[in-house]
This record gives sequence, structure tokens and C-alpha cells, in this order.
Amino acid sequence: MDIQIGNPTQLVWLWLPAAALVAILLASGARRRARMRFATANLIRRIVPTSSKIRTGLCTVLVTAAMALMVLALMDVRWGKVARDVPQKGIEVMFVLDVSRSMLAEDASPSRLERAKQQIKDVVDEMAGDRVGLVVFAGEARQEIPLTTHYDDFKKELDEVGPHSVRRGGSQLGEAIRVADGSFLTKLNAHKAMVIFTDGEDQESDPVAVAQKAHEESGVRIFTVGLGDMDQGARIPVADNRGRSYLQHDGEQVWSKLDGKILRQVAIETDGAYIPAGTKQVNMSDVYHGYISDVEQMEFETAKINQYEARFQWLLAPALLLLLCEVVIATWPTTHSEQMSATTQRAQSPNSDTNTPEHSTAA
Repeated sequence: MDIQIGNPTQLVWLWLPAAALVAILLASGARRRARMRFATANLIRRIVPTSSKIRTGLCTVLVTAAMALMVLALMDVRWGKVARDVPQKGIEVMFVLDVSRSMLAEDASPSRLERAKQQIKDVVDEMAGDRVGLVVFAGEARQEIPLTTHYDDFKKELDEVGPHSVRRGGSQLGEAIRVADGSFLTKLNAHKAMVIFTDGEDQESDPVAVAQKAHEESGVRIFTVGLGDMDQGARIPVADNRGRSYLQHDGEQVWSKLDGKILRQVAIETDGAYIPAGTKQVNMSDVYHGYISDVEQMEFETAKINQYEARFQWLLAPALLLLLCEVVIATWPTTHSEQMSATTQRAQSPNSDTNTPEHSTAA
């Protein structure tokens, strides 16, 4: 049988029924020692009949078993797959990631590119039903990941992108917006968002005009996230045979700074928002819930999902039944046969304090 356990960590609570059993046994031993100090063994058999001991032991077993079953129910045991039609509702979000060499600058640790990847993952972790896709760009732009709801696969493919993902260096932000706009599945003038992660550098691709056109014709809202130091900037590392070095132009090291002016204008013109992340950590959960999730949602096609059927009730119901049985047994009145059994024990006891009167006869 194919069994799935949803919360295996709940197994640690098995110490509760074990502790309860130990406590009951210790209490029983303490009571027995107290009775032995109170009366002799023969008197104890008269006071506490055998049937009472059996009842106590049975109640102990029932309570311990019920607690163990409750712990197993907490583990969310599932078996048997059931197909269900799940309606999909959400928005389409196309992430646009700058993979040019300037994104390798390390003013945002460990680099602007790696920081952007982590921020994208943080946004995806907040989603439930939204479609996500990825466009990468430098001197050219291409769709790297089509729109999907398979978030784990999306994040795995995201880890693999870098400057090698495009053939031409540079920074064509306008071309990236145009490619991303054409990658949406929905053609309605709503339900679409574009989130751009870049340091803002652009080589005269007119991104503001392209963004305005996309917003007017497709209704897409664009949110921009600026990465990098906007004051001093940072050098761009380059790997070569000599080891670690930095990008140079005309014999001088190239310093890359965050240029947020274009990013802010793109966001304003498309009813979006500009997030100047810079070099600091940004809570992308707040960005998603405060900005992106405001985009109007739509109904997607219904998806058929195979899910394991929850079976916790198969464990919880017997546990409750055992507790009910324990209550009934513990409160059941002493029967006539038990009283007769106790009386018989007292009568058969050789040390019975019941004396038979003796009659003396006169000589």
C-alpha cells in the first residue's frame, strides 16, 4: 500500500502515552505499598477484590492505546489517491532578469545576479496558483521559461541562467520588455504583471516608450526592482587564466552603478511600482502582497490533481471509542458477583476475624 505521511515530526509526541503509562504504573505501585503499610496481605484481599485490579489494568491499557492512536492521527497519514478538479485562479507574472556582466558586480552580496535570483524565488514562494515565466536579457532578450505553475521546476531552471544564457553582451531593456510582453498567454487587457530585476543600465533601447505601448495595448503592469549601489557603484569581476580580475575599458576599470531613473519612469508609466533595492535585503513577501498581488486575478482552466486521501479519522475514531470504553468501565457500578467474590474471599481466609462461638458443656 502506498502510504504518505504528511507530518512525520509529530511522532515525537509518542513520549506522552509512554510517560502516561509509566506514571500510572508508578502510581499503582505507590498505592500498593501504601496498602501494605495499612494492612496485612490477607486483609488487603478482603478490601480490594481481584476484579477491581483487573478493571484498573484494563482502563490503563485503553487510555494508553487511545493516546497512541491520537499521536498517529496527528501525523496526517494518507493513502489511496483521489483525482480532483481544482479551479485555477491567479495572475500571469513574467519575471525579466538582467544577466549582463554588470549584474556580476558584488556590491549586493553575493552578486547582483544571485541576489535577483533569490528575490525572484522569494516572490514565487508567496504565490498560490499564479503562472510564472522568465525572460533573460543583456544585448538581446529571450524567453527562458514559458509561463507555468510548476514552481519547483521554475526555480531549478532559474538557478542555471547567467551571462551565458544570451549570445550578445550589453543591456537592451526595451527589447526585454517587448519580448516579455509577447510571452503572456492571456491576451486580455488585465491579469498580467511584469517584474524586472536589473541595475538600470540601458543602451538606448527606449524602454519607457516600449513599456507605455505594452501597458496601453496589453494592460500589463510593470514593477521594477533596482539592484546595485547608486553612489559609488562596484567593479565587474572577470574570470581569466590569470585568476580574478575586473572588467576594463581603455585601460581603466569599469565601475557599474544603479541607475534608477529609467526604472522609476517605466513603473510610473505602466501603473506599477519601483522598488530601489540597492544593496540591502528587501522583504519580497511585502513587495508581492503590497504591489503585485493587487493585479486583477482571472480564472484559468481547471486542473486535475491526484491527491492522497487523508485517513486521520480512521485513527481518531478508534481512539475516541477506546476513551469512551474506559469511561464506561471505570464508572461501572460494582456488581453483585464482585461483592459476593469479596465476601467469599473474606470467609475463606484462614485468618478471618469471624469467630465461631464455643459452647462448653458441664461435666
